[in-house]
Amino acid sequence: MTDKKNAAQRLGRVLERMTRQTGRVTGTPEYGSWILGRVSESQQRRRIRIQLILTTVVLGANLIGVVVACLVVTVTFPVPSVFDSEVLWITFAVAPAYILLAFVVGVIWATNRVINNVRWAIEEREPTPEDQRNTFFAPWRLSRVLLSLWGGGTLVLTLLYGLQDTNYIPKVLLGISFPGIVVSASCYLFTEFALRPVAAQALEVGPPLQRFAPGIMGRTLTVWALGSGVPVLGILLAAIITLSVQIVSPTQFAVAVMILALFALAFGFILMWILAWLTATPVRVVRSALNRVEQGDLETNLVVFDGTELGQLQRGFNSMVAGLRERERVRDLFGRHVGREVALLAEKEQPELGGEERHAAVIFIDVIGSTALVTSRPAVEVVELLNRFFAVIVDEVDKHHGFVNKFEGDAVLAVFGAPVSLDNPDEEALSAARAMAARLRAEVPELDAGIGVAAGQVVAGNVGAKERFEYTVIGEPVNEAARLCEHAKSVPGHLVASSDTLANAGETESAHWCLGEQVRLRGLDQPTRLALPA
Repeated sequence: MTDKKNAAQRLGRVLERMTRQTGRVTGTPEYGSWILGRVSESQQRRRIRIQLILTTVVLGANLIGVVVACLVVTVTFPVPSVFDSEVLWITFAVAPAYILLAFVVGVIWATNRVINNVRWAIEEREPTPEDQRNTFFAPWRLSRVLLSLWGGGTLVLTLLYGLQDTNYIPKVLLGISFPGIVVSASCYLFTEFALRPVAAQALEVGPPLQRFAPGIMGRTLTVWALGSGVPVLGILLAAIITLSVQIVSPTQFAVAVMILALFALAFGFILMWILAWLTATPVRVVRSALNRVEQGDLETNLVVFDGTELGQLQRGFNSMVAGLRERERVRDLFGRHVGREVALLAEKEQPELGGEERHAAVIFIDVIGSTALVTSRPAVEVVELLNRFFAVIVDEVDKHHGFVNKFEGDAVLAVFGAPVSLDNPDEEALSAARAMAARLRAEVPELDAGIGVAAGQVVAGNVGAKERFEYTVIGEPVNEAARLCEHAKSVPGHLVASSDTLANAGETESAHWCLGEQVRLRGLDQPTRLALPA
C-alpha cells in the first residue's frame, strides 16, 4: 500500500513538473537541442539518453586526444624516436595497455559517477540541496576523473621513457599532458550540455550553489585557460626545452612550433565554439519565446536548464510572462465587470470622480413577466435562460460599438457614444435594438422583453466614492429609455424608440422605422413621439 502511495506521489510530482515547465515555444527545443529529448520523456529513457551522450563524448574526445598525443610524440618531436629498439616494449606494449585500461576505466568510472550524482532524478524524487550540488558538480567530477587518468598516463610513460633516456622526458611530458587537459575541458562542457534536463529539475528548488566555474565569466575564463592558455603554454615550453636541451635542429623546431600552433588553433576554436553554443542556445530559446509572447501567446513557459546568469534570464522570463498572464486575467475580469471600453479608459487614464456632458444613445431592455418566470422554473434553469438572453444582448451591443453599462436583475442598460465616442450613436443604438429584437424572438423564444431606445445629452463619468465607484451615464435619455421600455411591453414587437433618436439617424437606418403616436411617459414633462420598426 505504501509503495503504491509513493508511486502515486512520484507520478503526481512528474505531472506537476510537466504542467509547470512545458513551454509552447513552437519550433524551439525545450532544452535548446533535440538531442536532449523533451520534458515529457520518462526518467528511464532520459537516463539512457544521458548515458549514451556521455559515453560517446568521453570515447570520442579521448580517442582524438590519444591521436593528437601520438602525433606530438612521433611527428612534432621526432627525436629521440619512440620507435628505437630499447623503448619498443613501452611503445607497443605498455602504452597500448594503459590506453585500453584508461578507456575502460574512464568510460565506466566517469559516466557511472555522473549517473550516481543525478540518481535522485532517475528515482523521480525531489532534489535536496545536496542533490542539486552534486548535479552541478558532476561535469567537474567527470573531468577530474579524466585528468587523473591522463595524468597517470603522463607520469607512467614519462617515467618509463625517462629511465631509458632523459631526452624523452620533455617530449613525452608535453605530448601527453597537453591534449589531456584540452580533452578534459571539452568533456566538461559536453557533460554540462548532456545534463541540461536534470539541471532543469535541480533548478526548480532554487538557484545553484557556488560551483567550480560560476557564471558565464567563470565558464569563459576556464575555457580560455584550458583551450588557449594551455596550448600556448605548451608552445612556450617546447621553445624552452628546445633551447635548453638542443636535441632538434632549427628546422625541426620550426615544424614543431607550427604543428603545436595548428593544434592550439584547432582545439581553441573547438572549445570556444562549444562555449559559444552553450551560451547562445538559452538566449535563442528566450528570443523565440519572446516572439511568441509578442504574438499574444501568454501560455509560453521556458524550461530553466542553465545554472549561470542565463538560467536567471530564463527564470526572469517565466516570472515576466506569469505577471503578464495575471495582468491579462485581471484586465479580462475587470473588463467583464465594467465593460472593456471602461477598463481600457481606466488603464490609460487615472480614474477620478466626476463626469462630462456628451451626446449618447441609450437602450433599456427588461424581461416581461419576470416574476412568473422565477416562480415557475427551477433557479438553475432561470439562470441558464437569462444567460442566453444576456448573451444575445451583449453580442449585439458589442457589434454596434456600444457599452453594456449594467445588469439589473433581468434588465440591461446599454450605452452608445460613451465612454467611446461614435460618429452616430443614435443610428448604432437603433440598429442594435432591431437586431436584438429579431434575435431574441428566434434564439430565446421562451422570453419576451421590452426594448426602449432614447438619445440626448447625458452626463457620463465615474459616480460613487473614492473607495468604490462605477462608470455610468445620468440624464433624461436614461429615464426616457426606461419608460419607453415599460411602454414597449404592451406594444406588438416590444420595441419602441423616441422620434428624436430616429431624427438623428441616417437614411439607411431610418428606412427601417416609422413614426407612431405621441404618448406621455411617466415622470417626463413633455409628450414623447414614438418610433416603431417598419
